[in-house]
Amino acid sequence: MALSDLQLQALARDAIQRAAAGDFAAAEPLLAQVAEARPNSGQAQHLLGQARLKLGRFSEAREPLERAAKFLPKEVAAQVNFAGCLSVLGEHEAALAALDRAHRLRPDDGAIHHNRGRTLEALGRVEDAERAYDAALAIDHRLQPSLSARANLLAKRGDWMGALADLDMALTSQPNDAPLRLRRGELLLRQGDWLRGLPDHEARLDITGERYAPGLPRWQGEPLAGPLMIYPEQVDIESDAALRDTLMLARGIEATVQCSPKLASWLDVPTIGRGEPLHDFVAAAPLRSLPLLLNWTPQALPTPVALRLKPQAASAIGWFSPSAPPAGIMVEREPERITNCRLVVGADVWPTHLAAALGVPTILLLDQAADWLWGPHRGASPWYANLEVLSADDSDGLAARLAGC
Repeated sequence: MALSDLQLQALARDAIQRAAAGDFAAAEPLLAQVAEARPNSGQAQHLLGQARLKLGRFSEAREPLERAAKFLPKEVAAQVNFAGCLSVLGEHEAALAALDRAHRLRPDDGAIHHNRGRTLEALGRVEDAERAYDAALAIDHRLQPSLSARANLLAKRGDWMGALADLDMALTSQPNDAPLRLRRGELLLRQGDWLRGLPDHEARLDITGERYAPGLPRWQGEPLAGPLMIYPEQVDIESDAALRDTLMLARGIEATVQCSPKLASWLDVPTIGRGEPLHDFVAAAPLRSLPLLLNWTPQALPTPVALRLKPQAASAIGWFSPSAPPAGIMVEREPERITNCRLVVGADVWPTHLAAALGVPTILLLDQAADWLWGPHRGASPWYANLEVLSADDSDGLAARLAGC
């Protein structure tokens, strides 16, 4: 039975009141009834689409938002919300068209320029995206999302100073924003500026997410009246990242290392497994906080963690890189047999660190997205006395090293 105008008005009022109170789950079915009764009402379609966006039902929001954008061609919000829905669904070309319509209606809106930048970036049009962020910041030079997004683009093309300037500006209005501080810290650390970068890098511990933390007080560098535990932050202690961090960073302090059983049998230091009782410890520190807590510098690092394993004389070359080894070279791919290698070549993975910590001559191949711990420099590394760092694309340099073996 068709609803009367009075009934539809009552439904709409009830739905809007529920939505205003944040109860979108209750508002959505009421708005759906209104939209079904008034399929050509741009406002009804827009309200329904917005409710579904709030509920995360993006595929269901698409049709009413598209109708709203059609029936409300001069309503900026209708075009922007439709574009946002399309972006989530991966329809970036259509999203850009909707944002262009919104831009023509309101050319001085910084948020619209910013959203165009995000969409252009998703389409791979990086230069156009940067111009869109520039336009947004010309309208509002403190627009945090655009400062953050432009900093990313500048950093990717190697403009570290420009990226840092944008992050510094963003932090003037939000000085305690943990993700912004973390990104600034990582930019500084990638340039080897540990003095300024390490304090900001601690902001990662204030970001909720999948990061392991034991039920112990966090050590801040103060004298302790009992044992200290150091641990990898990764939830999966068996992951390559956790194994690598343990081998690379468990150094320079007397402490018990929480680690994988795989490493526990190799480390010549006290260890404890994940999940074991922690009653004997008075504090704990994540491995990646040790450079700050112990005042490390890239030029002066403690010696690597002691290992029970010892290298043996052998002829094989260990290969732990995703790239194929040169033809004619006998390679070893089993980490357990690294002690039998005369040379190891690998990416930034735990077997490469194991070889370097053992004293086996090691060549580490790093790509552009390398961990900040390595800094900007290649060649001899302060992390391990027998390690040489090469860029992953330096095929000539690698060939020369292998020819000399």
